[in-house]
Amino acid sequence: MTEADRLFGRFPDFIKEYIYRHEWKRFRDVQLSAARVLFESDDNLLLSSSTASGKTEAVFFPILSDLCSEREAPAGVSVLYIAPLKSLINDQFGRMEELLDASGIPVCRWHGDVGASQKTKLLKDPKGILQITPESLESMLMNRSNDIPRIFAGLRYVVLDEIHTMIGSDRGNQVICLLCRMARLIGSSPRRIGLSATVGDLESAAEWLGAGSGRNTRAPKPPEQKLHWRLGMEHFYYQDPNEEQRPSADEADKEKRSGVAVIDPGYEFLYDTVKDKKCLVFSNSREETEYVTATLRQIAKNRRENDIFLIHHGNLSAALREDAEIKMKDEEVRHAVTCATVTMELGIDIGRLERVAQLNAPTTVSSFLQRLGRSGRRDLPPEMMMVFREETPLPNTPLPKLIPWELLRGIALVQLYAEERFIEPPSKKEMPLSLAFHQTMSILSSGGEQTPKNLAERVLTLPPLSHISKEDYRELLVSMINREYLEFTEEKTLIVGLRGERLTGSFKFYAVFQDSEDFTVRCGSDEIGTITTPPPVGDRFALAGRVWEVLEVEVEKHLIFVKGVDGKMEISWPGGFGEIHTRVLEKMRDVLLGDADYPYLMPNARERLASARKLAKSTGMDEKLLIPIGGSSYVLFPWLGTRAFRTVRRYLAFNAGQFGISDVSSEGCCFITFKVKDGMGDKLEPTLIRKLQSEGIDPNSLVGEGECPVFEKYDDCLPPDLLRRAFARDRLSPDEVIRRFSQEGGRFDE
Repeated sequence: MTEADRLFGRFPDFIKEYIYRHEWKRFRDVQLSAARVLFESDDNLLLSSSTASGKTEAVFFPILSDLCSEREAPAGVSVLYIAPLKSLINDQFGRMEELLDASGIPVCRWHGDVGASQKTKLLKDPKGILQITPESLESMLMNRSNDIPRIFAGLRYVVLDEIHTMIGSDRGNQVICLLCRMARLIGSSPRRIGLSATVGDLESAAEWLGAGSGRNTRAPKPPEQKLHWRLGMEHFYYQDPNEEQRPSADEADKEKRSGVAVIDPGYEFLYDTVKDKKCLVFSNSREETEYVTATLRQIAKNRRENDIFLIHHGNLSAALREDAEIKMKDEEVRHAVTCATVTMELGIDIGRLERVAQLNAPTTVSSFLQRLGRSGRRDLPPEMMMVFREETPLPNTPLPKLIPWELLRGIALVQLYAEERFIEPPSKKEMPLSLAFHQTMSILSSGGEQTPKNLAERVLTLPPLSHISKEDYRELLVSMINREYLEFTEEKTLIVGLRGERLTGSFKFYAVFQDSEDFTVRCGSDEIGTITTPPPVGDRFALAGRVWEVLEVEVEKHLIFVKGVDGKMEISWPGGFGEIHTRVLEKMRDVLLGDADYPYLMPNARERLASARKLAKSTGMDEKLLIPIGGSSYVLFPWLGTRAFRTVRRYLAFNAGQFGISDVSSEGCCFITFKVKDGMGDKLEPTLIRKLQSEGIDPNSLVGEGECPVFEKYDDCLPPDLLRRAFARDRLSPDEVIRRFSQEGGRFDE
């Protein structure tokens, strides 16, 4: 008997029948790995496998088999499924509905959009599978602490989906804190199962998943598969008089477009790439997504063709997001294009997509793989077209802005995975102070007064917070008392203070990620979405890929009433693009300074790379990091990721006097410009390298005494001294800087 037959024999009849009905010929490796771990051990499981490989079924076949083996249904919820997005929760079990119905095990969703009646039903009779977001789980632990042992009395499994979005972030570490707090309340630690298509370092991810569980965590290595992708990259300038950059078209299209002005060559190409297909168009921000949606709709109108364009991002109303999801799933809708951000990157099942398009490059290999994996289902290879748009350079454009950074990053991401199977490893924080503040407030709100010693023990034994020293935590508590987030009682215990009660009394407290006081936008009875800043009456703004004119603003109710108008505008929301890993920048350097040919580059992109390579060699970028760009101006190309780049930029700024430089500025993490005193230019690079090699970098010296570096949600509630130390430890990377410049040092050794 083969292992597959033996494991198959352990499934109950309803699972076997499900497999027969779906005509599965064999088990995939991911399904065998999951069954082996879950049936034959008590370990946690980290299951990493490509998109659409059947991870969800792989873990729920053994889970359902275990639950159905009991003669009596266990008391309380048996399985807790935690996902980062409401849409993922709403969708995830759709394709397994038939299987779950056959099992007789109920499934309950619990998040902000779920009605109170469903939640009340679960509270009265908790059982089966509970799907929940991190924020709703936080709310449950805070507000129903005494009821947690009853609700989760029979909890056996915790399934964390898309864990690559959680590892290393405050939100992911919040989940680990919540699971450890729950284990204390119920007196047991259920098995944890993590699912993801893109995990860069299995060992580190497994360590994160199992932290505080008291169990071994197994992470079967997925089999290396031969890559079968369809990729294309094309480049356009914003304003280009060159007819060769305009999209090609067959004779019928040329006749249809006769007399129709081209709006933008890059967007016209993107339009032709996705029209008459079922596709996703990804952008790296909500702003870009709004603009590209409006532009594609404008092109459709200009050509007198059907508007098949939808939009999906976090600031749209649930109704608009769900409309896009439904149309993308509907097999009878043959042509539909959804312009989206990361909200469509994760595992929402939207069926068969013919192609994915990407405007400019994603920021990470992980994101590239997730987005590529949305296409090519149903045994077709994944297919992606990346479209790069760049401002037409002027005669006086400086060197660093003549380099096609986005194109270089796109090639680098592809080559890093194709050549090395590289995916960014999880990042770590040793001083997550914002999370420590949040969990302190949450624990006191849920459990009542605590002595400082007991509170410190409860907080600092949570694995994500265990690297915070007792001295630093004491400083945090003193600050929280002084600012009335906490109150010191006559009995020398701590309780939530007046200011803390106002904070924890809002539903926004449950989230550890940044939020804003958004205004809801309504057109008649329809909710469109939210924006951060309300424009005055009569002004216009973009949302949901359309333009709206403000009719009325109700500031106290945070409502904006609008009417739709023609046109196209830009809009902005607060937020950044995340971090880029140093390996990506290093690979970008290899691409720029090498001579490799990449078959997926289309004519414009190939020509753009060739011109950039010629420029790099003619200016000496292939020989040194520091390049003169006219007069007393120089540019430094450190080829470092976000944290290390931030470190070297601060190092230069804080030591500007010693190096004889001024006007230090940067853009992204690609280059740093500054002015150099007369006669110092040729000496600067060797001086910098030798100083770094001999003295190193003290990260604490790169944070000014008057700085208060605020990044996370509750940072502005923390003492500035602590914030500065946390910034130096978790957001700077001196070791990477030393390594980079030490590699260059050989050129100056005598």
